[in-house]
Amino acid sequence: MNPRPITIVGGKVVTPEGLRESSLRLADGLVAGLSGPEPGDEVVDAKGLIVAPGLVDLGVYAVDKPAFRFGGITRAALMPDQNPPLDYPARVNFIAKSGKPDLWVHPLAAATVGLAGEQLAEIALMKDAGARGIATGRRWIADSGVMLRLLQYAAMLDLVVVSHAEDAGLVGSAVATAGEMATRLGLPSAPAEAELLAVARDIALAEMSGARLHLRQVTTRGALDLVRAAKARGVAVTAGVTPAHFMLSDLATMDFRTFARLSPPLRSEDDRQAVREAIADDTIDVVASGHDPRGPEDKRLPFADAAPGMAGAETLLAMTLTLVRDGLIDMPRAFDLLARNPAKLLGVAAGELRTGAEADVAIIDPDRPWIVAAAKMEASAGNTPFDRQPTQGRVQALYKGGQPV
Repeated sequence: MNPRPITIVGGKVVTPEGLRESSLRLADGLVAGLSGPEPGDEVVDAKGLIVAPGLVDLGVYAVDKPAFRFGGITRAALMPDQNPPLDYPARVNFIAKSGKPDLWVHPLAAATVGLAGEQLAEIALMKDAGARGIATGRRWIADSGVMLRLLQYAAMLDLVVVSHAEDAGLVGSAVATAGEMATRLGLPSAPAEAELLAVARDIALAEMSGARLHLRQVTTRGALDLVRAAKARGVAVTAGVTPAHFMLSDLATMDFRTFARLSPPLRSEDDRQAVREAIADDTIDVVASGHDPRGPEDKRLPFADAAPGMAGAETLLAMTLTLVRDGLIDMPRAFDLLARNPAKLLGVAAGELRTGAEADVAIIDPDRPWIVAAAKMEASAGNTPFDRQPTQGRVQALYKGGQPV
């Protein structure tokens, strides 16, 4: 028996064309249209609230349902850095089936065997098993020959390649960006150019191969300029970022707080401003959480020894809404970054509220205040650089395929 259709009334609906004061009807797991309730519908009142597509989080390291639910995430692309890595079709297939029905997990296949950056993995078989993209994992592929073959292969299969852009030879064991802050703290650091060089090479190879390249995190002015220029030339390159890099600079590492130990590391204030400019002018396409919950055994260590990563799923929406409040972007653009563009890259029929799309819907109170509290997070670990920060914007209700989560 099919569940009753649901009509959400009284809210402002985020559509690809803009914000519309309208009702939204969900039936048979799909968006039935921007229309009022029909007899027998369950009616949900969203007066004063935003009705938006469920978030599509591109590049998480752990499937963490309570955190995703809190953050309004209905689909997540899982990075291949698992134990064991997602470099084998059976593992990819297992992940692709997990999480349903209230969350869809889209596995990203490991580009190379064991993520070692040397030998290409069985990418075509992993695509058949449910992979929605190919990722280099936490590391950059240093061998340009391997990277070119990967991009050529991906172009043939029409899969996006998600690259971690930091030149490993320059980065070494660095945990900070070279500059005044790293010098003061005495931390091993790498120049911001480590990102620029990796981005330059990956763009050149993508241009040669005609592949779709997604640079998962572009966090420096120089690298963003390269992406901007490549897009202007028509290269199929997209760029992503996590909220940490538009909210925080390396000043956040001041007291050796390991929650601010991230990969790539926090950058200078000038780079942070460059990221904000790149979000405003469409150079950046995706804002993702980079959700990577790490317990005390990974974080209660000297800064240089702590594992990088942040639990980002719960703060993703609220931090992106700060950009709307600052007048940097409008509400529809916020959901392009959080849902529509990542869905497009993954090739899934979600991320926007149009007739016939999957009924993945978040009802959001954009003004509801709350304070981020690491100790009280829904995530399996509360390693957030935004601990104790007051913010606004909370999910009030979430629907996956037209069903309440």
